Amino acid sequence: MLRIAVAQFNATVGDLTGNVERILDCAVRAQARGAQVLLTPELALCGYPPEDLLLRPDFYRASQRALADLAVRAATVAPGLALVVGYPEENDGRCHNAASVIENGAIAAVYRKVRLPNYEVFDEKRYFEAGSEALVVTLGGVRCGINICADVWEAGAAEMAHAAGAELLLVLNASPCHLDKTQERVRVVGERIDATGIPVIYCNLVGGQDELVFDGDSFALDAQKQVCMRLPQFEEALGIVDYEAGALRSDDLCDELPLEAEAYNALVLGVRDYIGKSGFKGAIIGLSGGIDSALTLCVAVDALGADKVRAVMMPSPYTAQMSLDDSREMIRQLGCRYDEIAIAPAMATYAAMLDPLFAGLPADTTEENIQARIRGNLLMALSNKTGALVLTTGNKSEMAVGYCTLYGDMAGGFAVIKDVYKTLVYRLARYRNTLCAGDPVIPENIIVRPPSAELKPDQTDQDSLPEYEVLDAIVRAYMEEDRSPREIIAAGLPEADVRRVVRLLRIAEYKRRQAPVGIRITPRGFGKDWRYPITNRYPDEF
Repeated sequence: MLRIAVAQFNATVGDLTGNVERILDCAVRAQARGAQVLLTPELALCGYPPEDLLLRPDFYRASQRALADLAVRAATVAPGLALVVGYPEENDGRCHNAASVIENGAIAAVYRKVRLPNYEVFDEKRYFEAGSEALVVTLGGVRCGINICADVWEAGAAEMAHAAGAELLLVLNASPCHLDKTQERVRVVGERIDATGIPVIYCNLVGGQDELVFDGDSFALDAQKQVCMRLPQFEEALGIVDYEAGALRSDDLCDELPLEAEAYNALVLGVRDYIGKSGFKGAIIGLSGGIDSALTLCVAVDALGADKVRAVMMPSPYTAQMSLDDSREMIRQLGCRYDEIAIAPAMATYAAMLDPLFAGLPADTTEENIQARIRGNLLMALSNKTGALVLTTGNKSEMAVGYCTLYGDMAGGFAVIKDVYKTLVYRLARYRNTLCAGDPVIPENIIVRPPSAELKPDQTDQDSLPEYEVLDAIVRAYMEEDRSPREIIAAGLPEADVRRVVRLLRIAEYKRRQAPVGIRITPRGFGKDWRYPITNRYPDEF
């Protein structure tokens, strides 16, 4: 029997010393549970994705030193345990996404990733050369093939390992999450099992890295494609899988999360790691009495603790009393610091300064944007003074069509719900309230009232935008699915709304380029995997 420990842990990009310590801790715990092999995630030694750190020769040298240190120390703290560790390798001027098998204080074998992804958020061909050979190593009497992430998403590498004699496939992964990805991974790995007939153990990274969140969700599929191990999503875990006579057994079998829990936990982990790994002292949020800032505040408090979150309400003459009351109720429930700063004096000062320049011109969105920019200035001043990071509150629907103000509500350092459609915002607010033992944290008024920026009397979002169900469907079809306006209209969405939304989406590109990085939870977010030109005269197909 071969016992494999699956180390689903939270690596930090560039923290070679810290990541070595995390791997060693996993090794000690794995050996204590009788494991003979420790499987780690893709590039676990340096964190994923290191991006242009991989263009620095010194980064490879430092990684090699860290790997050598890990090998020597692992032989001391966990003698007899074999480690499969991902790291960036430079070999005679050729750079590879690699995995080493470490035994008895030395590197026994090296595998170099064959399939280099260059789609969605991945850009590995910029940094690495592809490997071309299978690696099969005998561990505890079992011939184990090694693959790395994209190797199992396409045909070829797994089949090479099987042809080389592998009877079990060990896969190191840094697979970022998006909603419903669990079943997609199982389906893809099942395709490799169809082709090879051998079981697979899939170890995935967990943690936040800039806009990406890695959800863990490590699993094992037996030769019949049955899930016999699954580790929890969005938390570190050490799983144990036994392999004997072609069969896999494990006592670690977590349930899949429902979509709302998956999305909410991704946001919490993304905020926790972005703030914590970047060294900020806490978070500041402009509270409005609306659902977007309410959800963002809940995520921040759940991620960081109430003592590290500060909410600031900045009412104008157009702010409803209901907005103030609901915001105060949220603070009572959550217990974080709360300040109110009326912006009417600043609005009057701006009006007086600009009145000679605006003489004879009607009021329009200019005056509305000034309100948002006053608020942005106040939040950034507090951020500068305290060292806490401003979290912006704009959602994906608004980012898509530019329903946001540069240097106003877009001002901040991290966009928590940037990839959350407005329709999902409502579902997540309802979900968060189910986690409360007493009164709901997000008051019902906030959820049921018509959404409004409250920048002029009796304003609602639908004065300027289609209903969010329609808007979100158009954005999803155009932006995530690359469908033409003609195809979207043919699918039944109103032509006038499609024309309007597509136009707004295209002309808002310059705003999105200036927006803060935000957490990605859909198959395509406005970040690494959206690279449209700002200056663009391509005529869409209508």
